[in-house]
Amino acid sequence: MVLSPVIGKLLHKRVVLASASPRRREILSQAGLRFEVVPSRFKEKLDKAAFPTPYAYAIETAKQKALEVASRMHQKDLRAPDVVIGADTIVTIGGLILEKPADKQDAYRMLSRLNGKEHSVFTGVAIIHCCSEDGQLDTDVCEFHEETTVKFSELSEDLLWEYIDSGEPMDKAGGYGIQALGGMLVECVHGDFLNVVGFPLNHFCKKLVELYCPPRREDVQRVKHESIPPVDTFEIASDTAQGDEGCGPSRAGVDGHTGQAPAGPQGPDTNGLVENPPPFPSDLLDLIDGFKASKALFTACKLKVFDVLKEEGPLKAVDVARKINASVCGTGRLLDVCVALGLLEKTDTGYRNTRLASRHLASEGVCSLHGFVAYNDEHAWTVFTDLESAVRQGPRAAAGSPAEDPSQSRDRRLRFMRAMHGLAQLTARQVATAFDLSRFTSACDLGGCTGALARELAREYPRLKVTVFDLPEVIEHVSSFHPEGRQPERLRFVPGDFFKDDLPDAQLYVLSRILHDWADDRVHELLSRVSRSCKPGGGLLVVETALDERRAARASLPAALNALVRTQGRERSLAEYRSLLGQHGFREVQVAQAGDRLDVVLGTRASSAP
Repeated sequence: MVLSPVIGKLLHKRVVLASASPRRREILSQAGLRFEVVPSRFKEKLDKAAFPTPYAYAIETAKQKALEVASRMHQKDLRAPDVVIGADTIVTIGGLILEKPADKQDAYRMLSRLNGKEHSVFTGVAIIHCCSEDGQLDTDVCEFHEETTVKFSELSEDLLWEYIDSGEPMDKAGGYGIQALGGMLVECVHGDFLNVVGFPLNHFCKKLVELYCPPRREDVQRVKHESIPPVDTFEIASDTAQGDEGCGPSRAGVDGHTGQAPAGPQGPDTNGLVENPPPFPSDLLDLIDGFKASKALFTACKLKVFDVLKEEGPLKAVDVARKINASVCGTGRLLDVCVALGLLEKTDTGYRNTRLASRHLASEGVCSLHGFVAYNDEHAWTVFTDLESAVRQGPRAAAGSPAEDPSQSRDRRLRFMRAMHGLAQLTARQVATAFDLSRFTSACDLGGCTGALARELAREYPRLKVTVFDLPEVIEHVSSFHPEGRQPERLRFVPGDFFKDDLPDAQLYVLSRILHDWADDRVHELLSRVSRSCKPGGGLLVVETALDERRAARASLPAALNALVRTQGRERSLAEYRSLLGQHGFREVQVAQAGDRLDVVLGTRASSAP
């Protein structure tokens, strides 16, 4: 079998699986791995809010499981196994981590949340290589994670309860087992199916290749880039030839060094062979060309291409050109670019929107980002065009412009409101459900703009009355964002300036994407006003994209880019937000994530100010 050379590297080692999961045991056994099962006693009580991403939590849990087993076996036998494998599988939706349900009602809550929606399944894996020297345990940790997205069908209450009553959900992350009855709930899967079952075998094997099978120098030109390299690249020097000094894999596999300095540009004994050239910089070239793709997207939105195709697609290029009043040649090229960007599909009958484009790029719709696109095209593009000035002279050099007349100022405000409304609609439910806020009966969203988050709070918590407090020039335009007419009875809009006017009474105050716009002195001023208005036992909910060194750099990129041209304010870390709330009398500070980009911080007002 093709995996045998990979698994074979562990045949003469004592391998332990630190999990009682019968599914993981079955997956690894069928792959040919020989191992013992020693269930971990690690108490899975890590603070989920302390981790920047769900998969970071899964990885740390897997690592702690494996380390606990390694340590216990070393203490018992005075020698540890050669390799301990730990794994932890979690289900996440909207930034919330769903583990095993506590009871049937908990299973129902989980499955109802997943019903008809797409969610992610993460498995964190830790491979611990162990050795004992002078009675001390030495460990070398290799860790990784795998993500698979799963979509549930729309399921009836009867079907959900029938599945729950089968008993299957009770020992499964997320409350379902895809390999058994739970498979009937699933509409589609994108990624590694075995990862959803409980163990990402493909990724595990690739990791073993990295650790145990570094390519020989003489083979470097013929190594193929496949998921699992061909058999002839595995059979390198045997484990004994590599020596028994290490605690597991060869040092070349772990840290990339062989321990020998190269004799020349090609290293020793190359026999004239030229090593692989450096990898082709595809990602870099995509980055260099990225502004062109953005501008093509902006232009397609401005010309209402996605609106036309949502209403009447599929259409030929000539028909689209006529409807947007553009040339056939130019329209055809723009449509083809949108196909290449994954925004449109091209068929024999013409062009049509992808689901992504219809949902987010058409101008109408709850999840439309059309306003956000327009704001980036009309404002951010201009500011970033002068980024060099911002870097050389400071952000105000790029933002500076002649004073606008009132009509221009009004139009720009509306563009900004449309942009913020689209983003808020996209994340409102995730923010509203990041914590259980049912204990509050009144809330005030300070700087709540069009009320997108406030509406979601009112929808999620039937007892909650919500006030949106924003500038009069913002409040006057709110009705245009909610054309259905009458506002919900539990939602009201009050004009005012949160730096100057009395804040409306509320048990919970909300500052969503507000604090990063202000310098430290203004932030303290605002939080002092909130603290004075908030009664003991009340709460403050802060929503921001926090800086965190554990957060993936990619996730922090949007905030970092905006900071390049921001004329005031700054991004802050979660520790800084905790400290800010503490300084102004808020205790029991909790942190959660709302999707990939937002952090939600909740503090409770202490009985007395500090």
